[in-house]
Amino acid sequence: AWMLGPRIGKYDKDGKPHAIPGHNLTAGALGVFILWFCWFGFNGGSSLSLSTDETMTLTGLVCFNTNLAAAVSTCVTMLFTWKRYGKPDVSMTLNGSLAGLVAITAGCDTVSPFGAFIIGFVAGILVVLSVEFFDNTAKIDDPVGAVSVHFANGVWGTIAVGLFSDGGNGVGKGLFYGGGLSQLGIQLLGLIVVDAYVLAVMFVIFKLIDKTIGLRVPAEVEIDGLDIHEHGLASAYAGFAISDANSAAMVPNENTDLGEDDASKASAKQMDAAVPVVREPAVIHDGIYDTGMHKVSIIAKLSKFDQLKSALNDLGVTGMTVTQVMGCGIQKGTTEKYRGVPVDSTLLPKIKVEVIVSKISVDSVVEAAKKALYTGHIGDGKIFVYNVTRVVKIRTGEEDFAALQDVE
Repeated sequence: AWMLGPRIGKYDKDGKPHAIPGHNLTAGALGVFILWFCWFGFNGGSSLSLSTDETMTLTGLVCFNTNLAAAVSTCVTMLFTWKRYGKPDVSMTLNGSLAGLVAITAGCDTVSPFGAFIIGFVAGILVVLSVEFFDNTAKIDDPVGAVSVHFANGVWGTIAVGLFSDGGNGVGKGLFYGGGLSQLGIQLLGLIVVDAYVLAVMFVIFKLIDKTIGLRVPAEVEIDGLDIHEHGLASAYAGFAISDANSAAMVPNENTDLGEDDASKASAKQMDAAVPVVREPAVIHDGIYDTGMHKVSIIAKLSKFDQLKSALNDLGVTGMTVTQVMGCGIQKGTTEKYRGVPVDSTLLPKIKVEVIVSKISVDSVVEAAKKALYTGHIGDGKIFVYNVTRVVKIRTGEEDFAALQDVE
């Protein structure tokens, strides 16, 4: 990551990092759980031969320690990011799972469950602090946090053997189990040797790649994406539709309160705050008079369109213009974070519904829309009310109120 350099747009000219979230967190989560499952074979299979009853029994301890450390690390990372960022960071929590697995690998067969718990606990915090350090201080762009997961927690796990080893499976006792500094010194020496070897060899290899075929793709390839240029794919995840991130709402159901209409439980003040209404004042010029007609423009979630359309139809509004739009907004000055870095504005799919009303009260349209759209969460939408000075029906030449009628 250091030799390749940061991705385009990761840092501004002042060195401030910008979050670049992964484009498929679901696939990432699936990968983490596949790794978690396979780690039982990795640790259990590589540590012991399973040739005797004793080794089979010890394998149970290996698998238990592996799972315990990963589970503890996952929970600690979730709680730590929740406290640190105001919300639990899903991406960081998934890395916390891997951090616990990495940290316990070195000592899975020589530490007690208590030692595995402590190792996982420290790993859950270490992975967060490490990601923040490389992102904000070292300015090394590590897109998936691999350095923090595998290097930082690999170092911690190796040192932890010298601290928590209970002397099982032929390994010396750790510092906290009466073994003194002997085993800890061996672990530290191993770290120095391995790190020095890897640093020297990989520096040479990456330099050779950089000077021959090149270590980094051209800027236009990076911007377009390697899926297009390397594989001829518009997306590696074709078939995954873009959906409204805020659409997890249930349709009201009279048989259960799980889908109870949120607006029925909200006060007028809450609905006014969640779905603000902007009224544009009438500007009357010479020759243009107030027609008494208004345009109501509603920006809402895609998932709420059917409810909104039904509510407007019940009022007698049968004509509307519907447009799919993209938009974003910062609610109450808050910003989202991804692995501790503020996320730039993200455009979300929305729906814009425009209706012209004259005989129907504007206030009744506004209230019906607010009731249909309200959930109490960020992104409920906005309503804009404008005065309409003139309407002309092209087919008949009728104007104003008559132009809005479709009587044959």
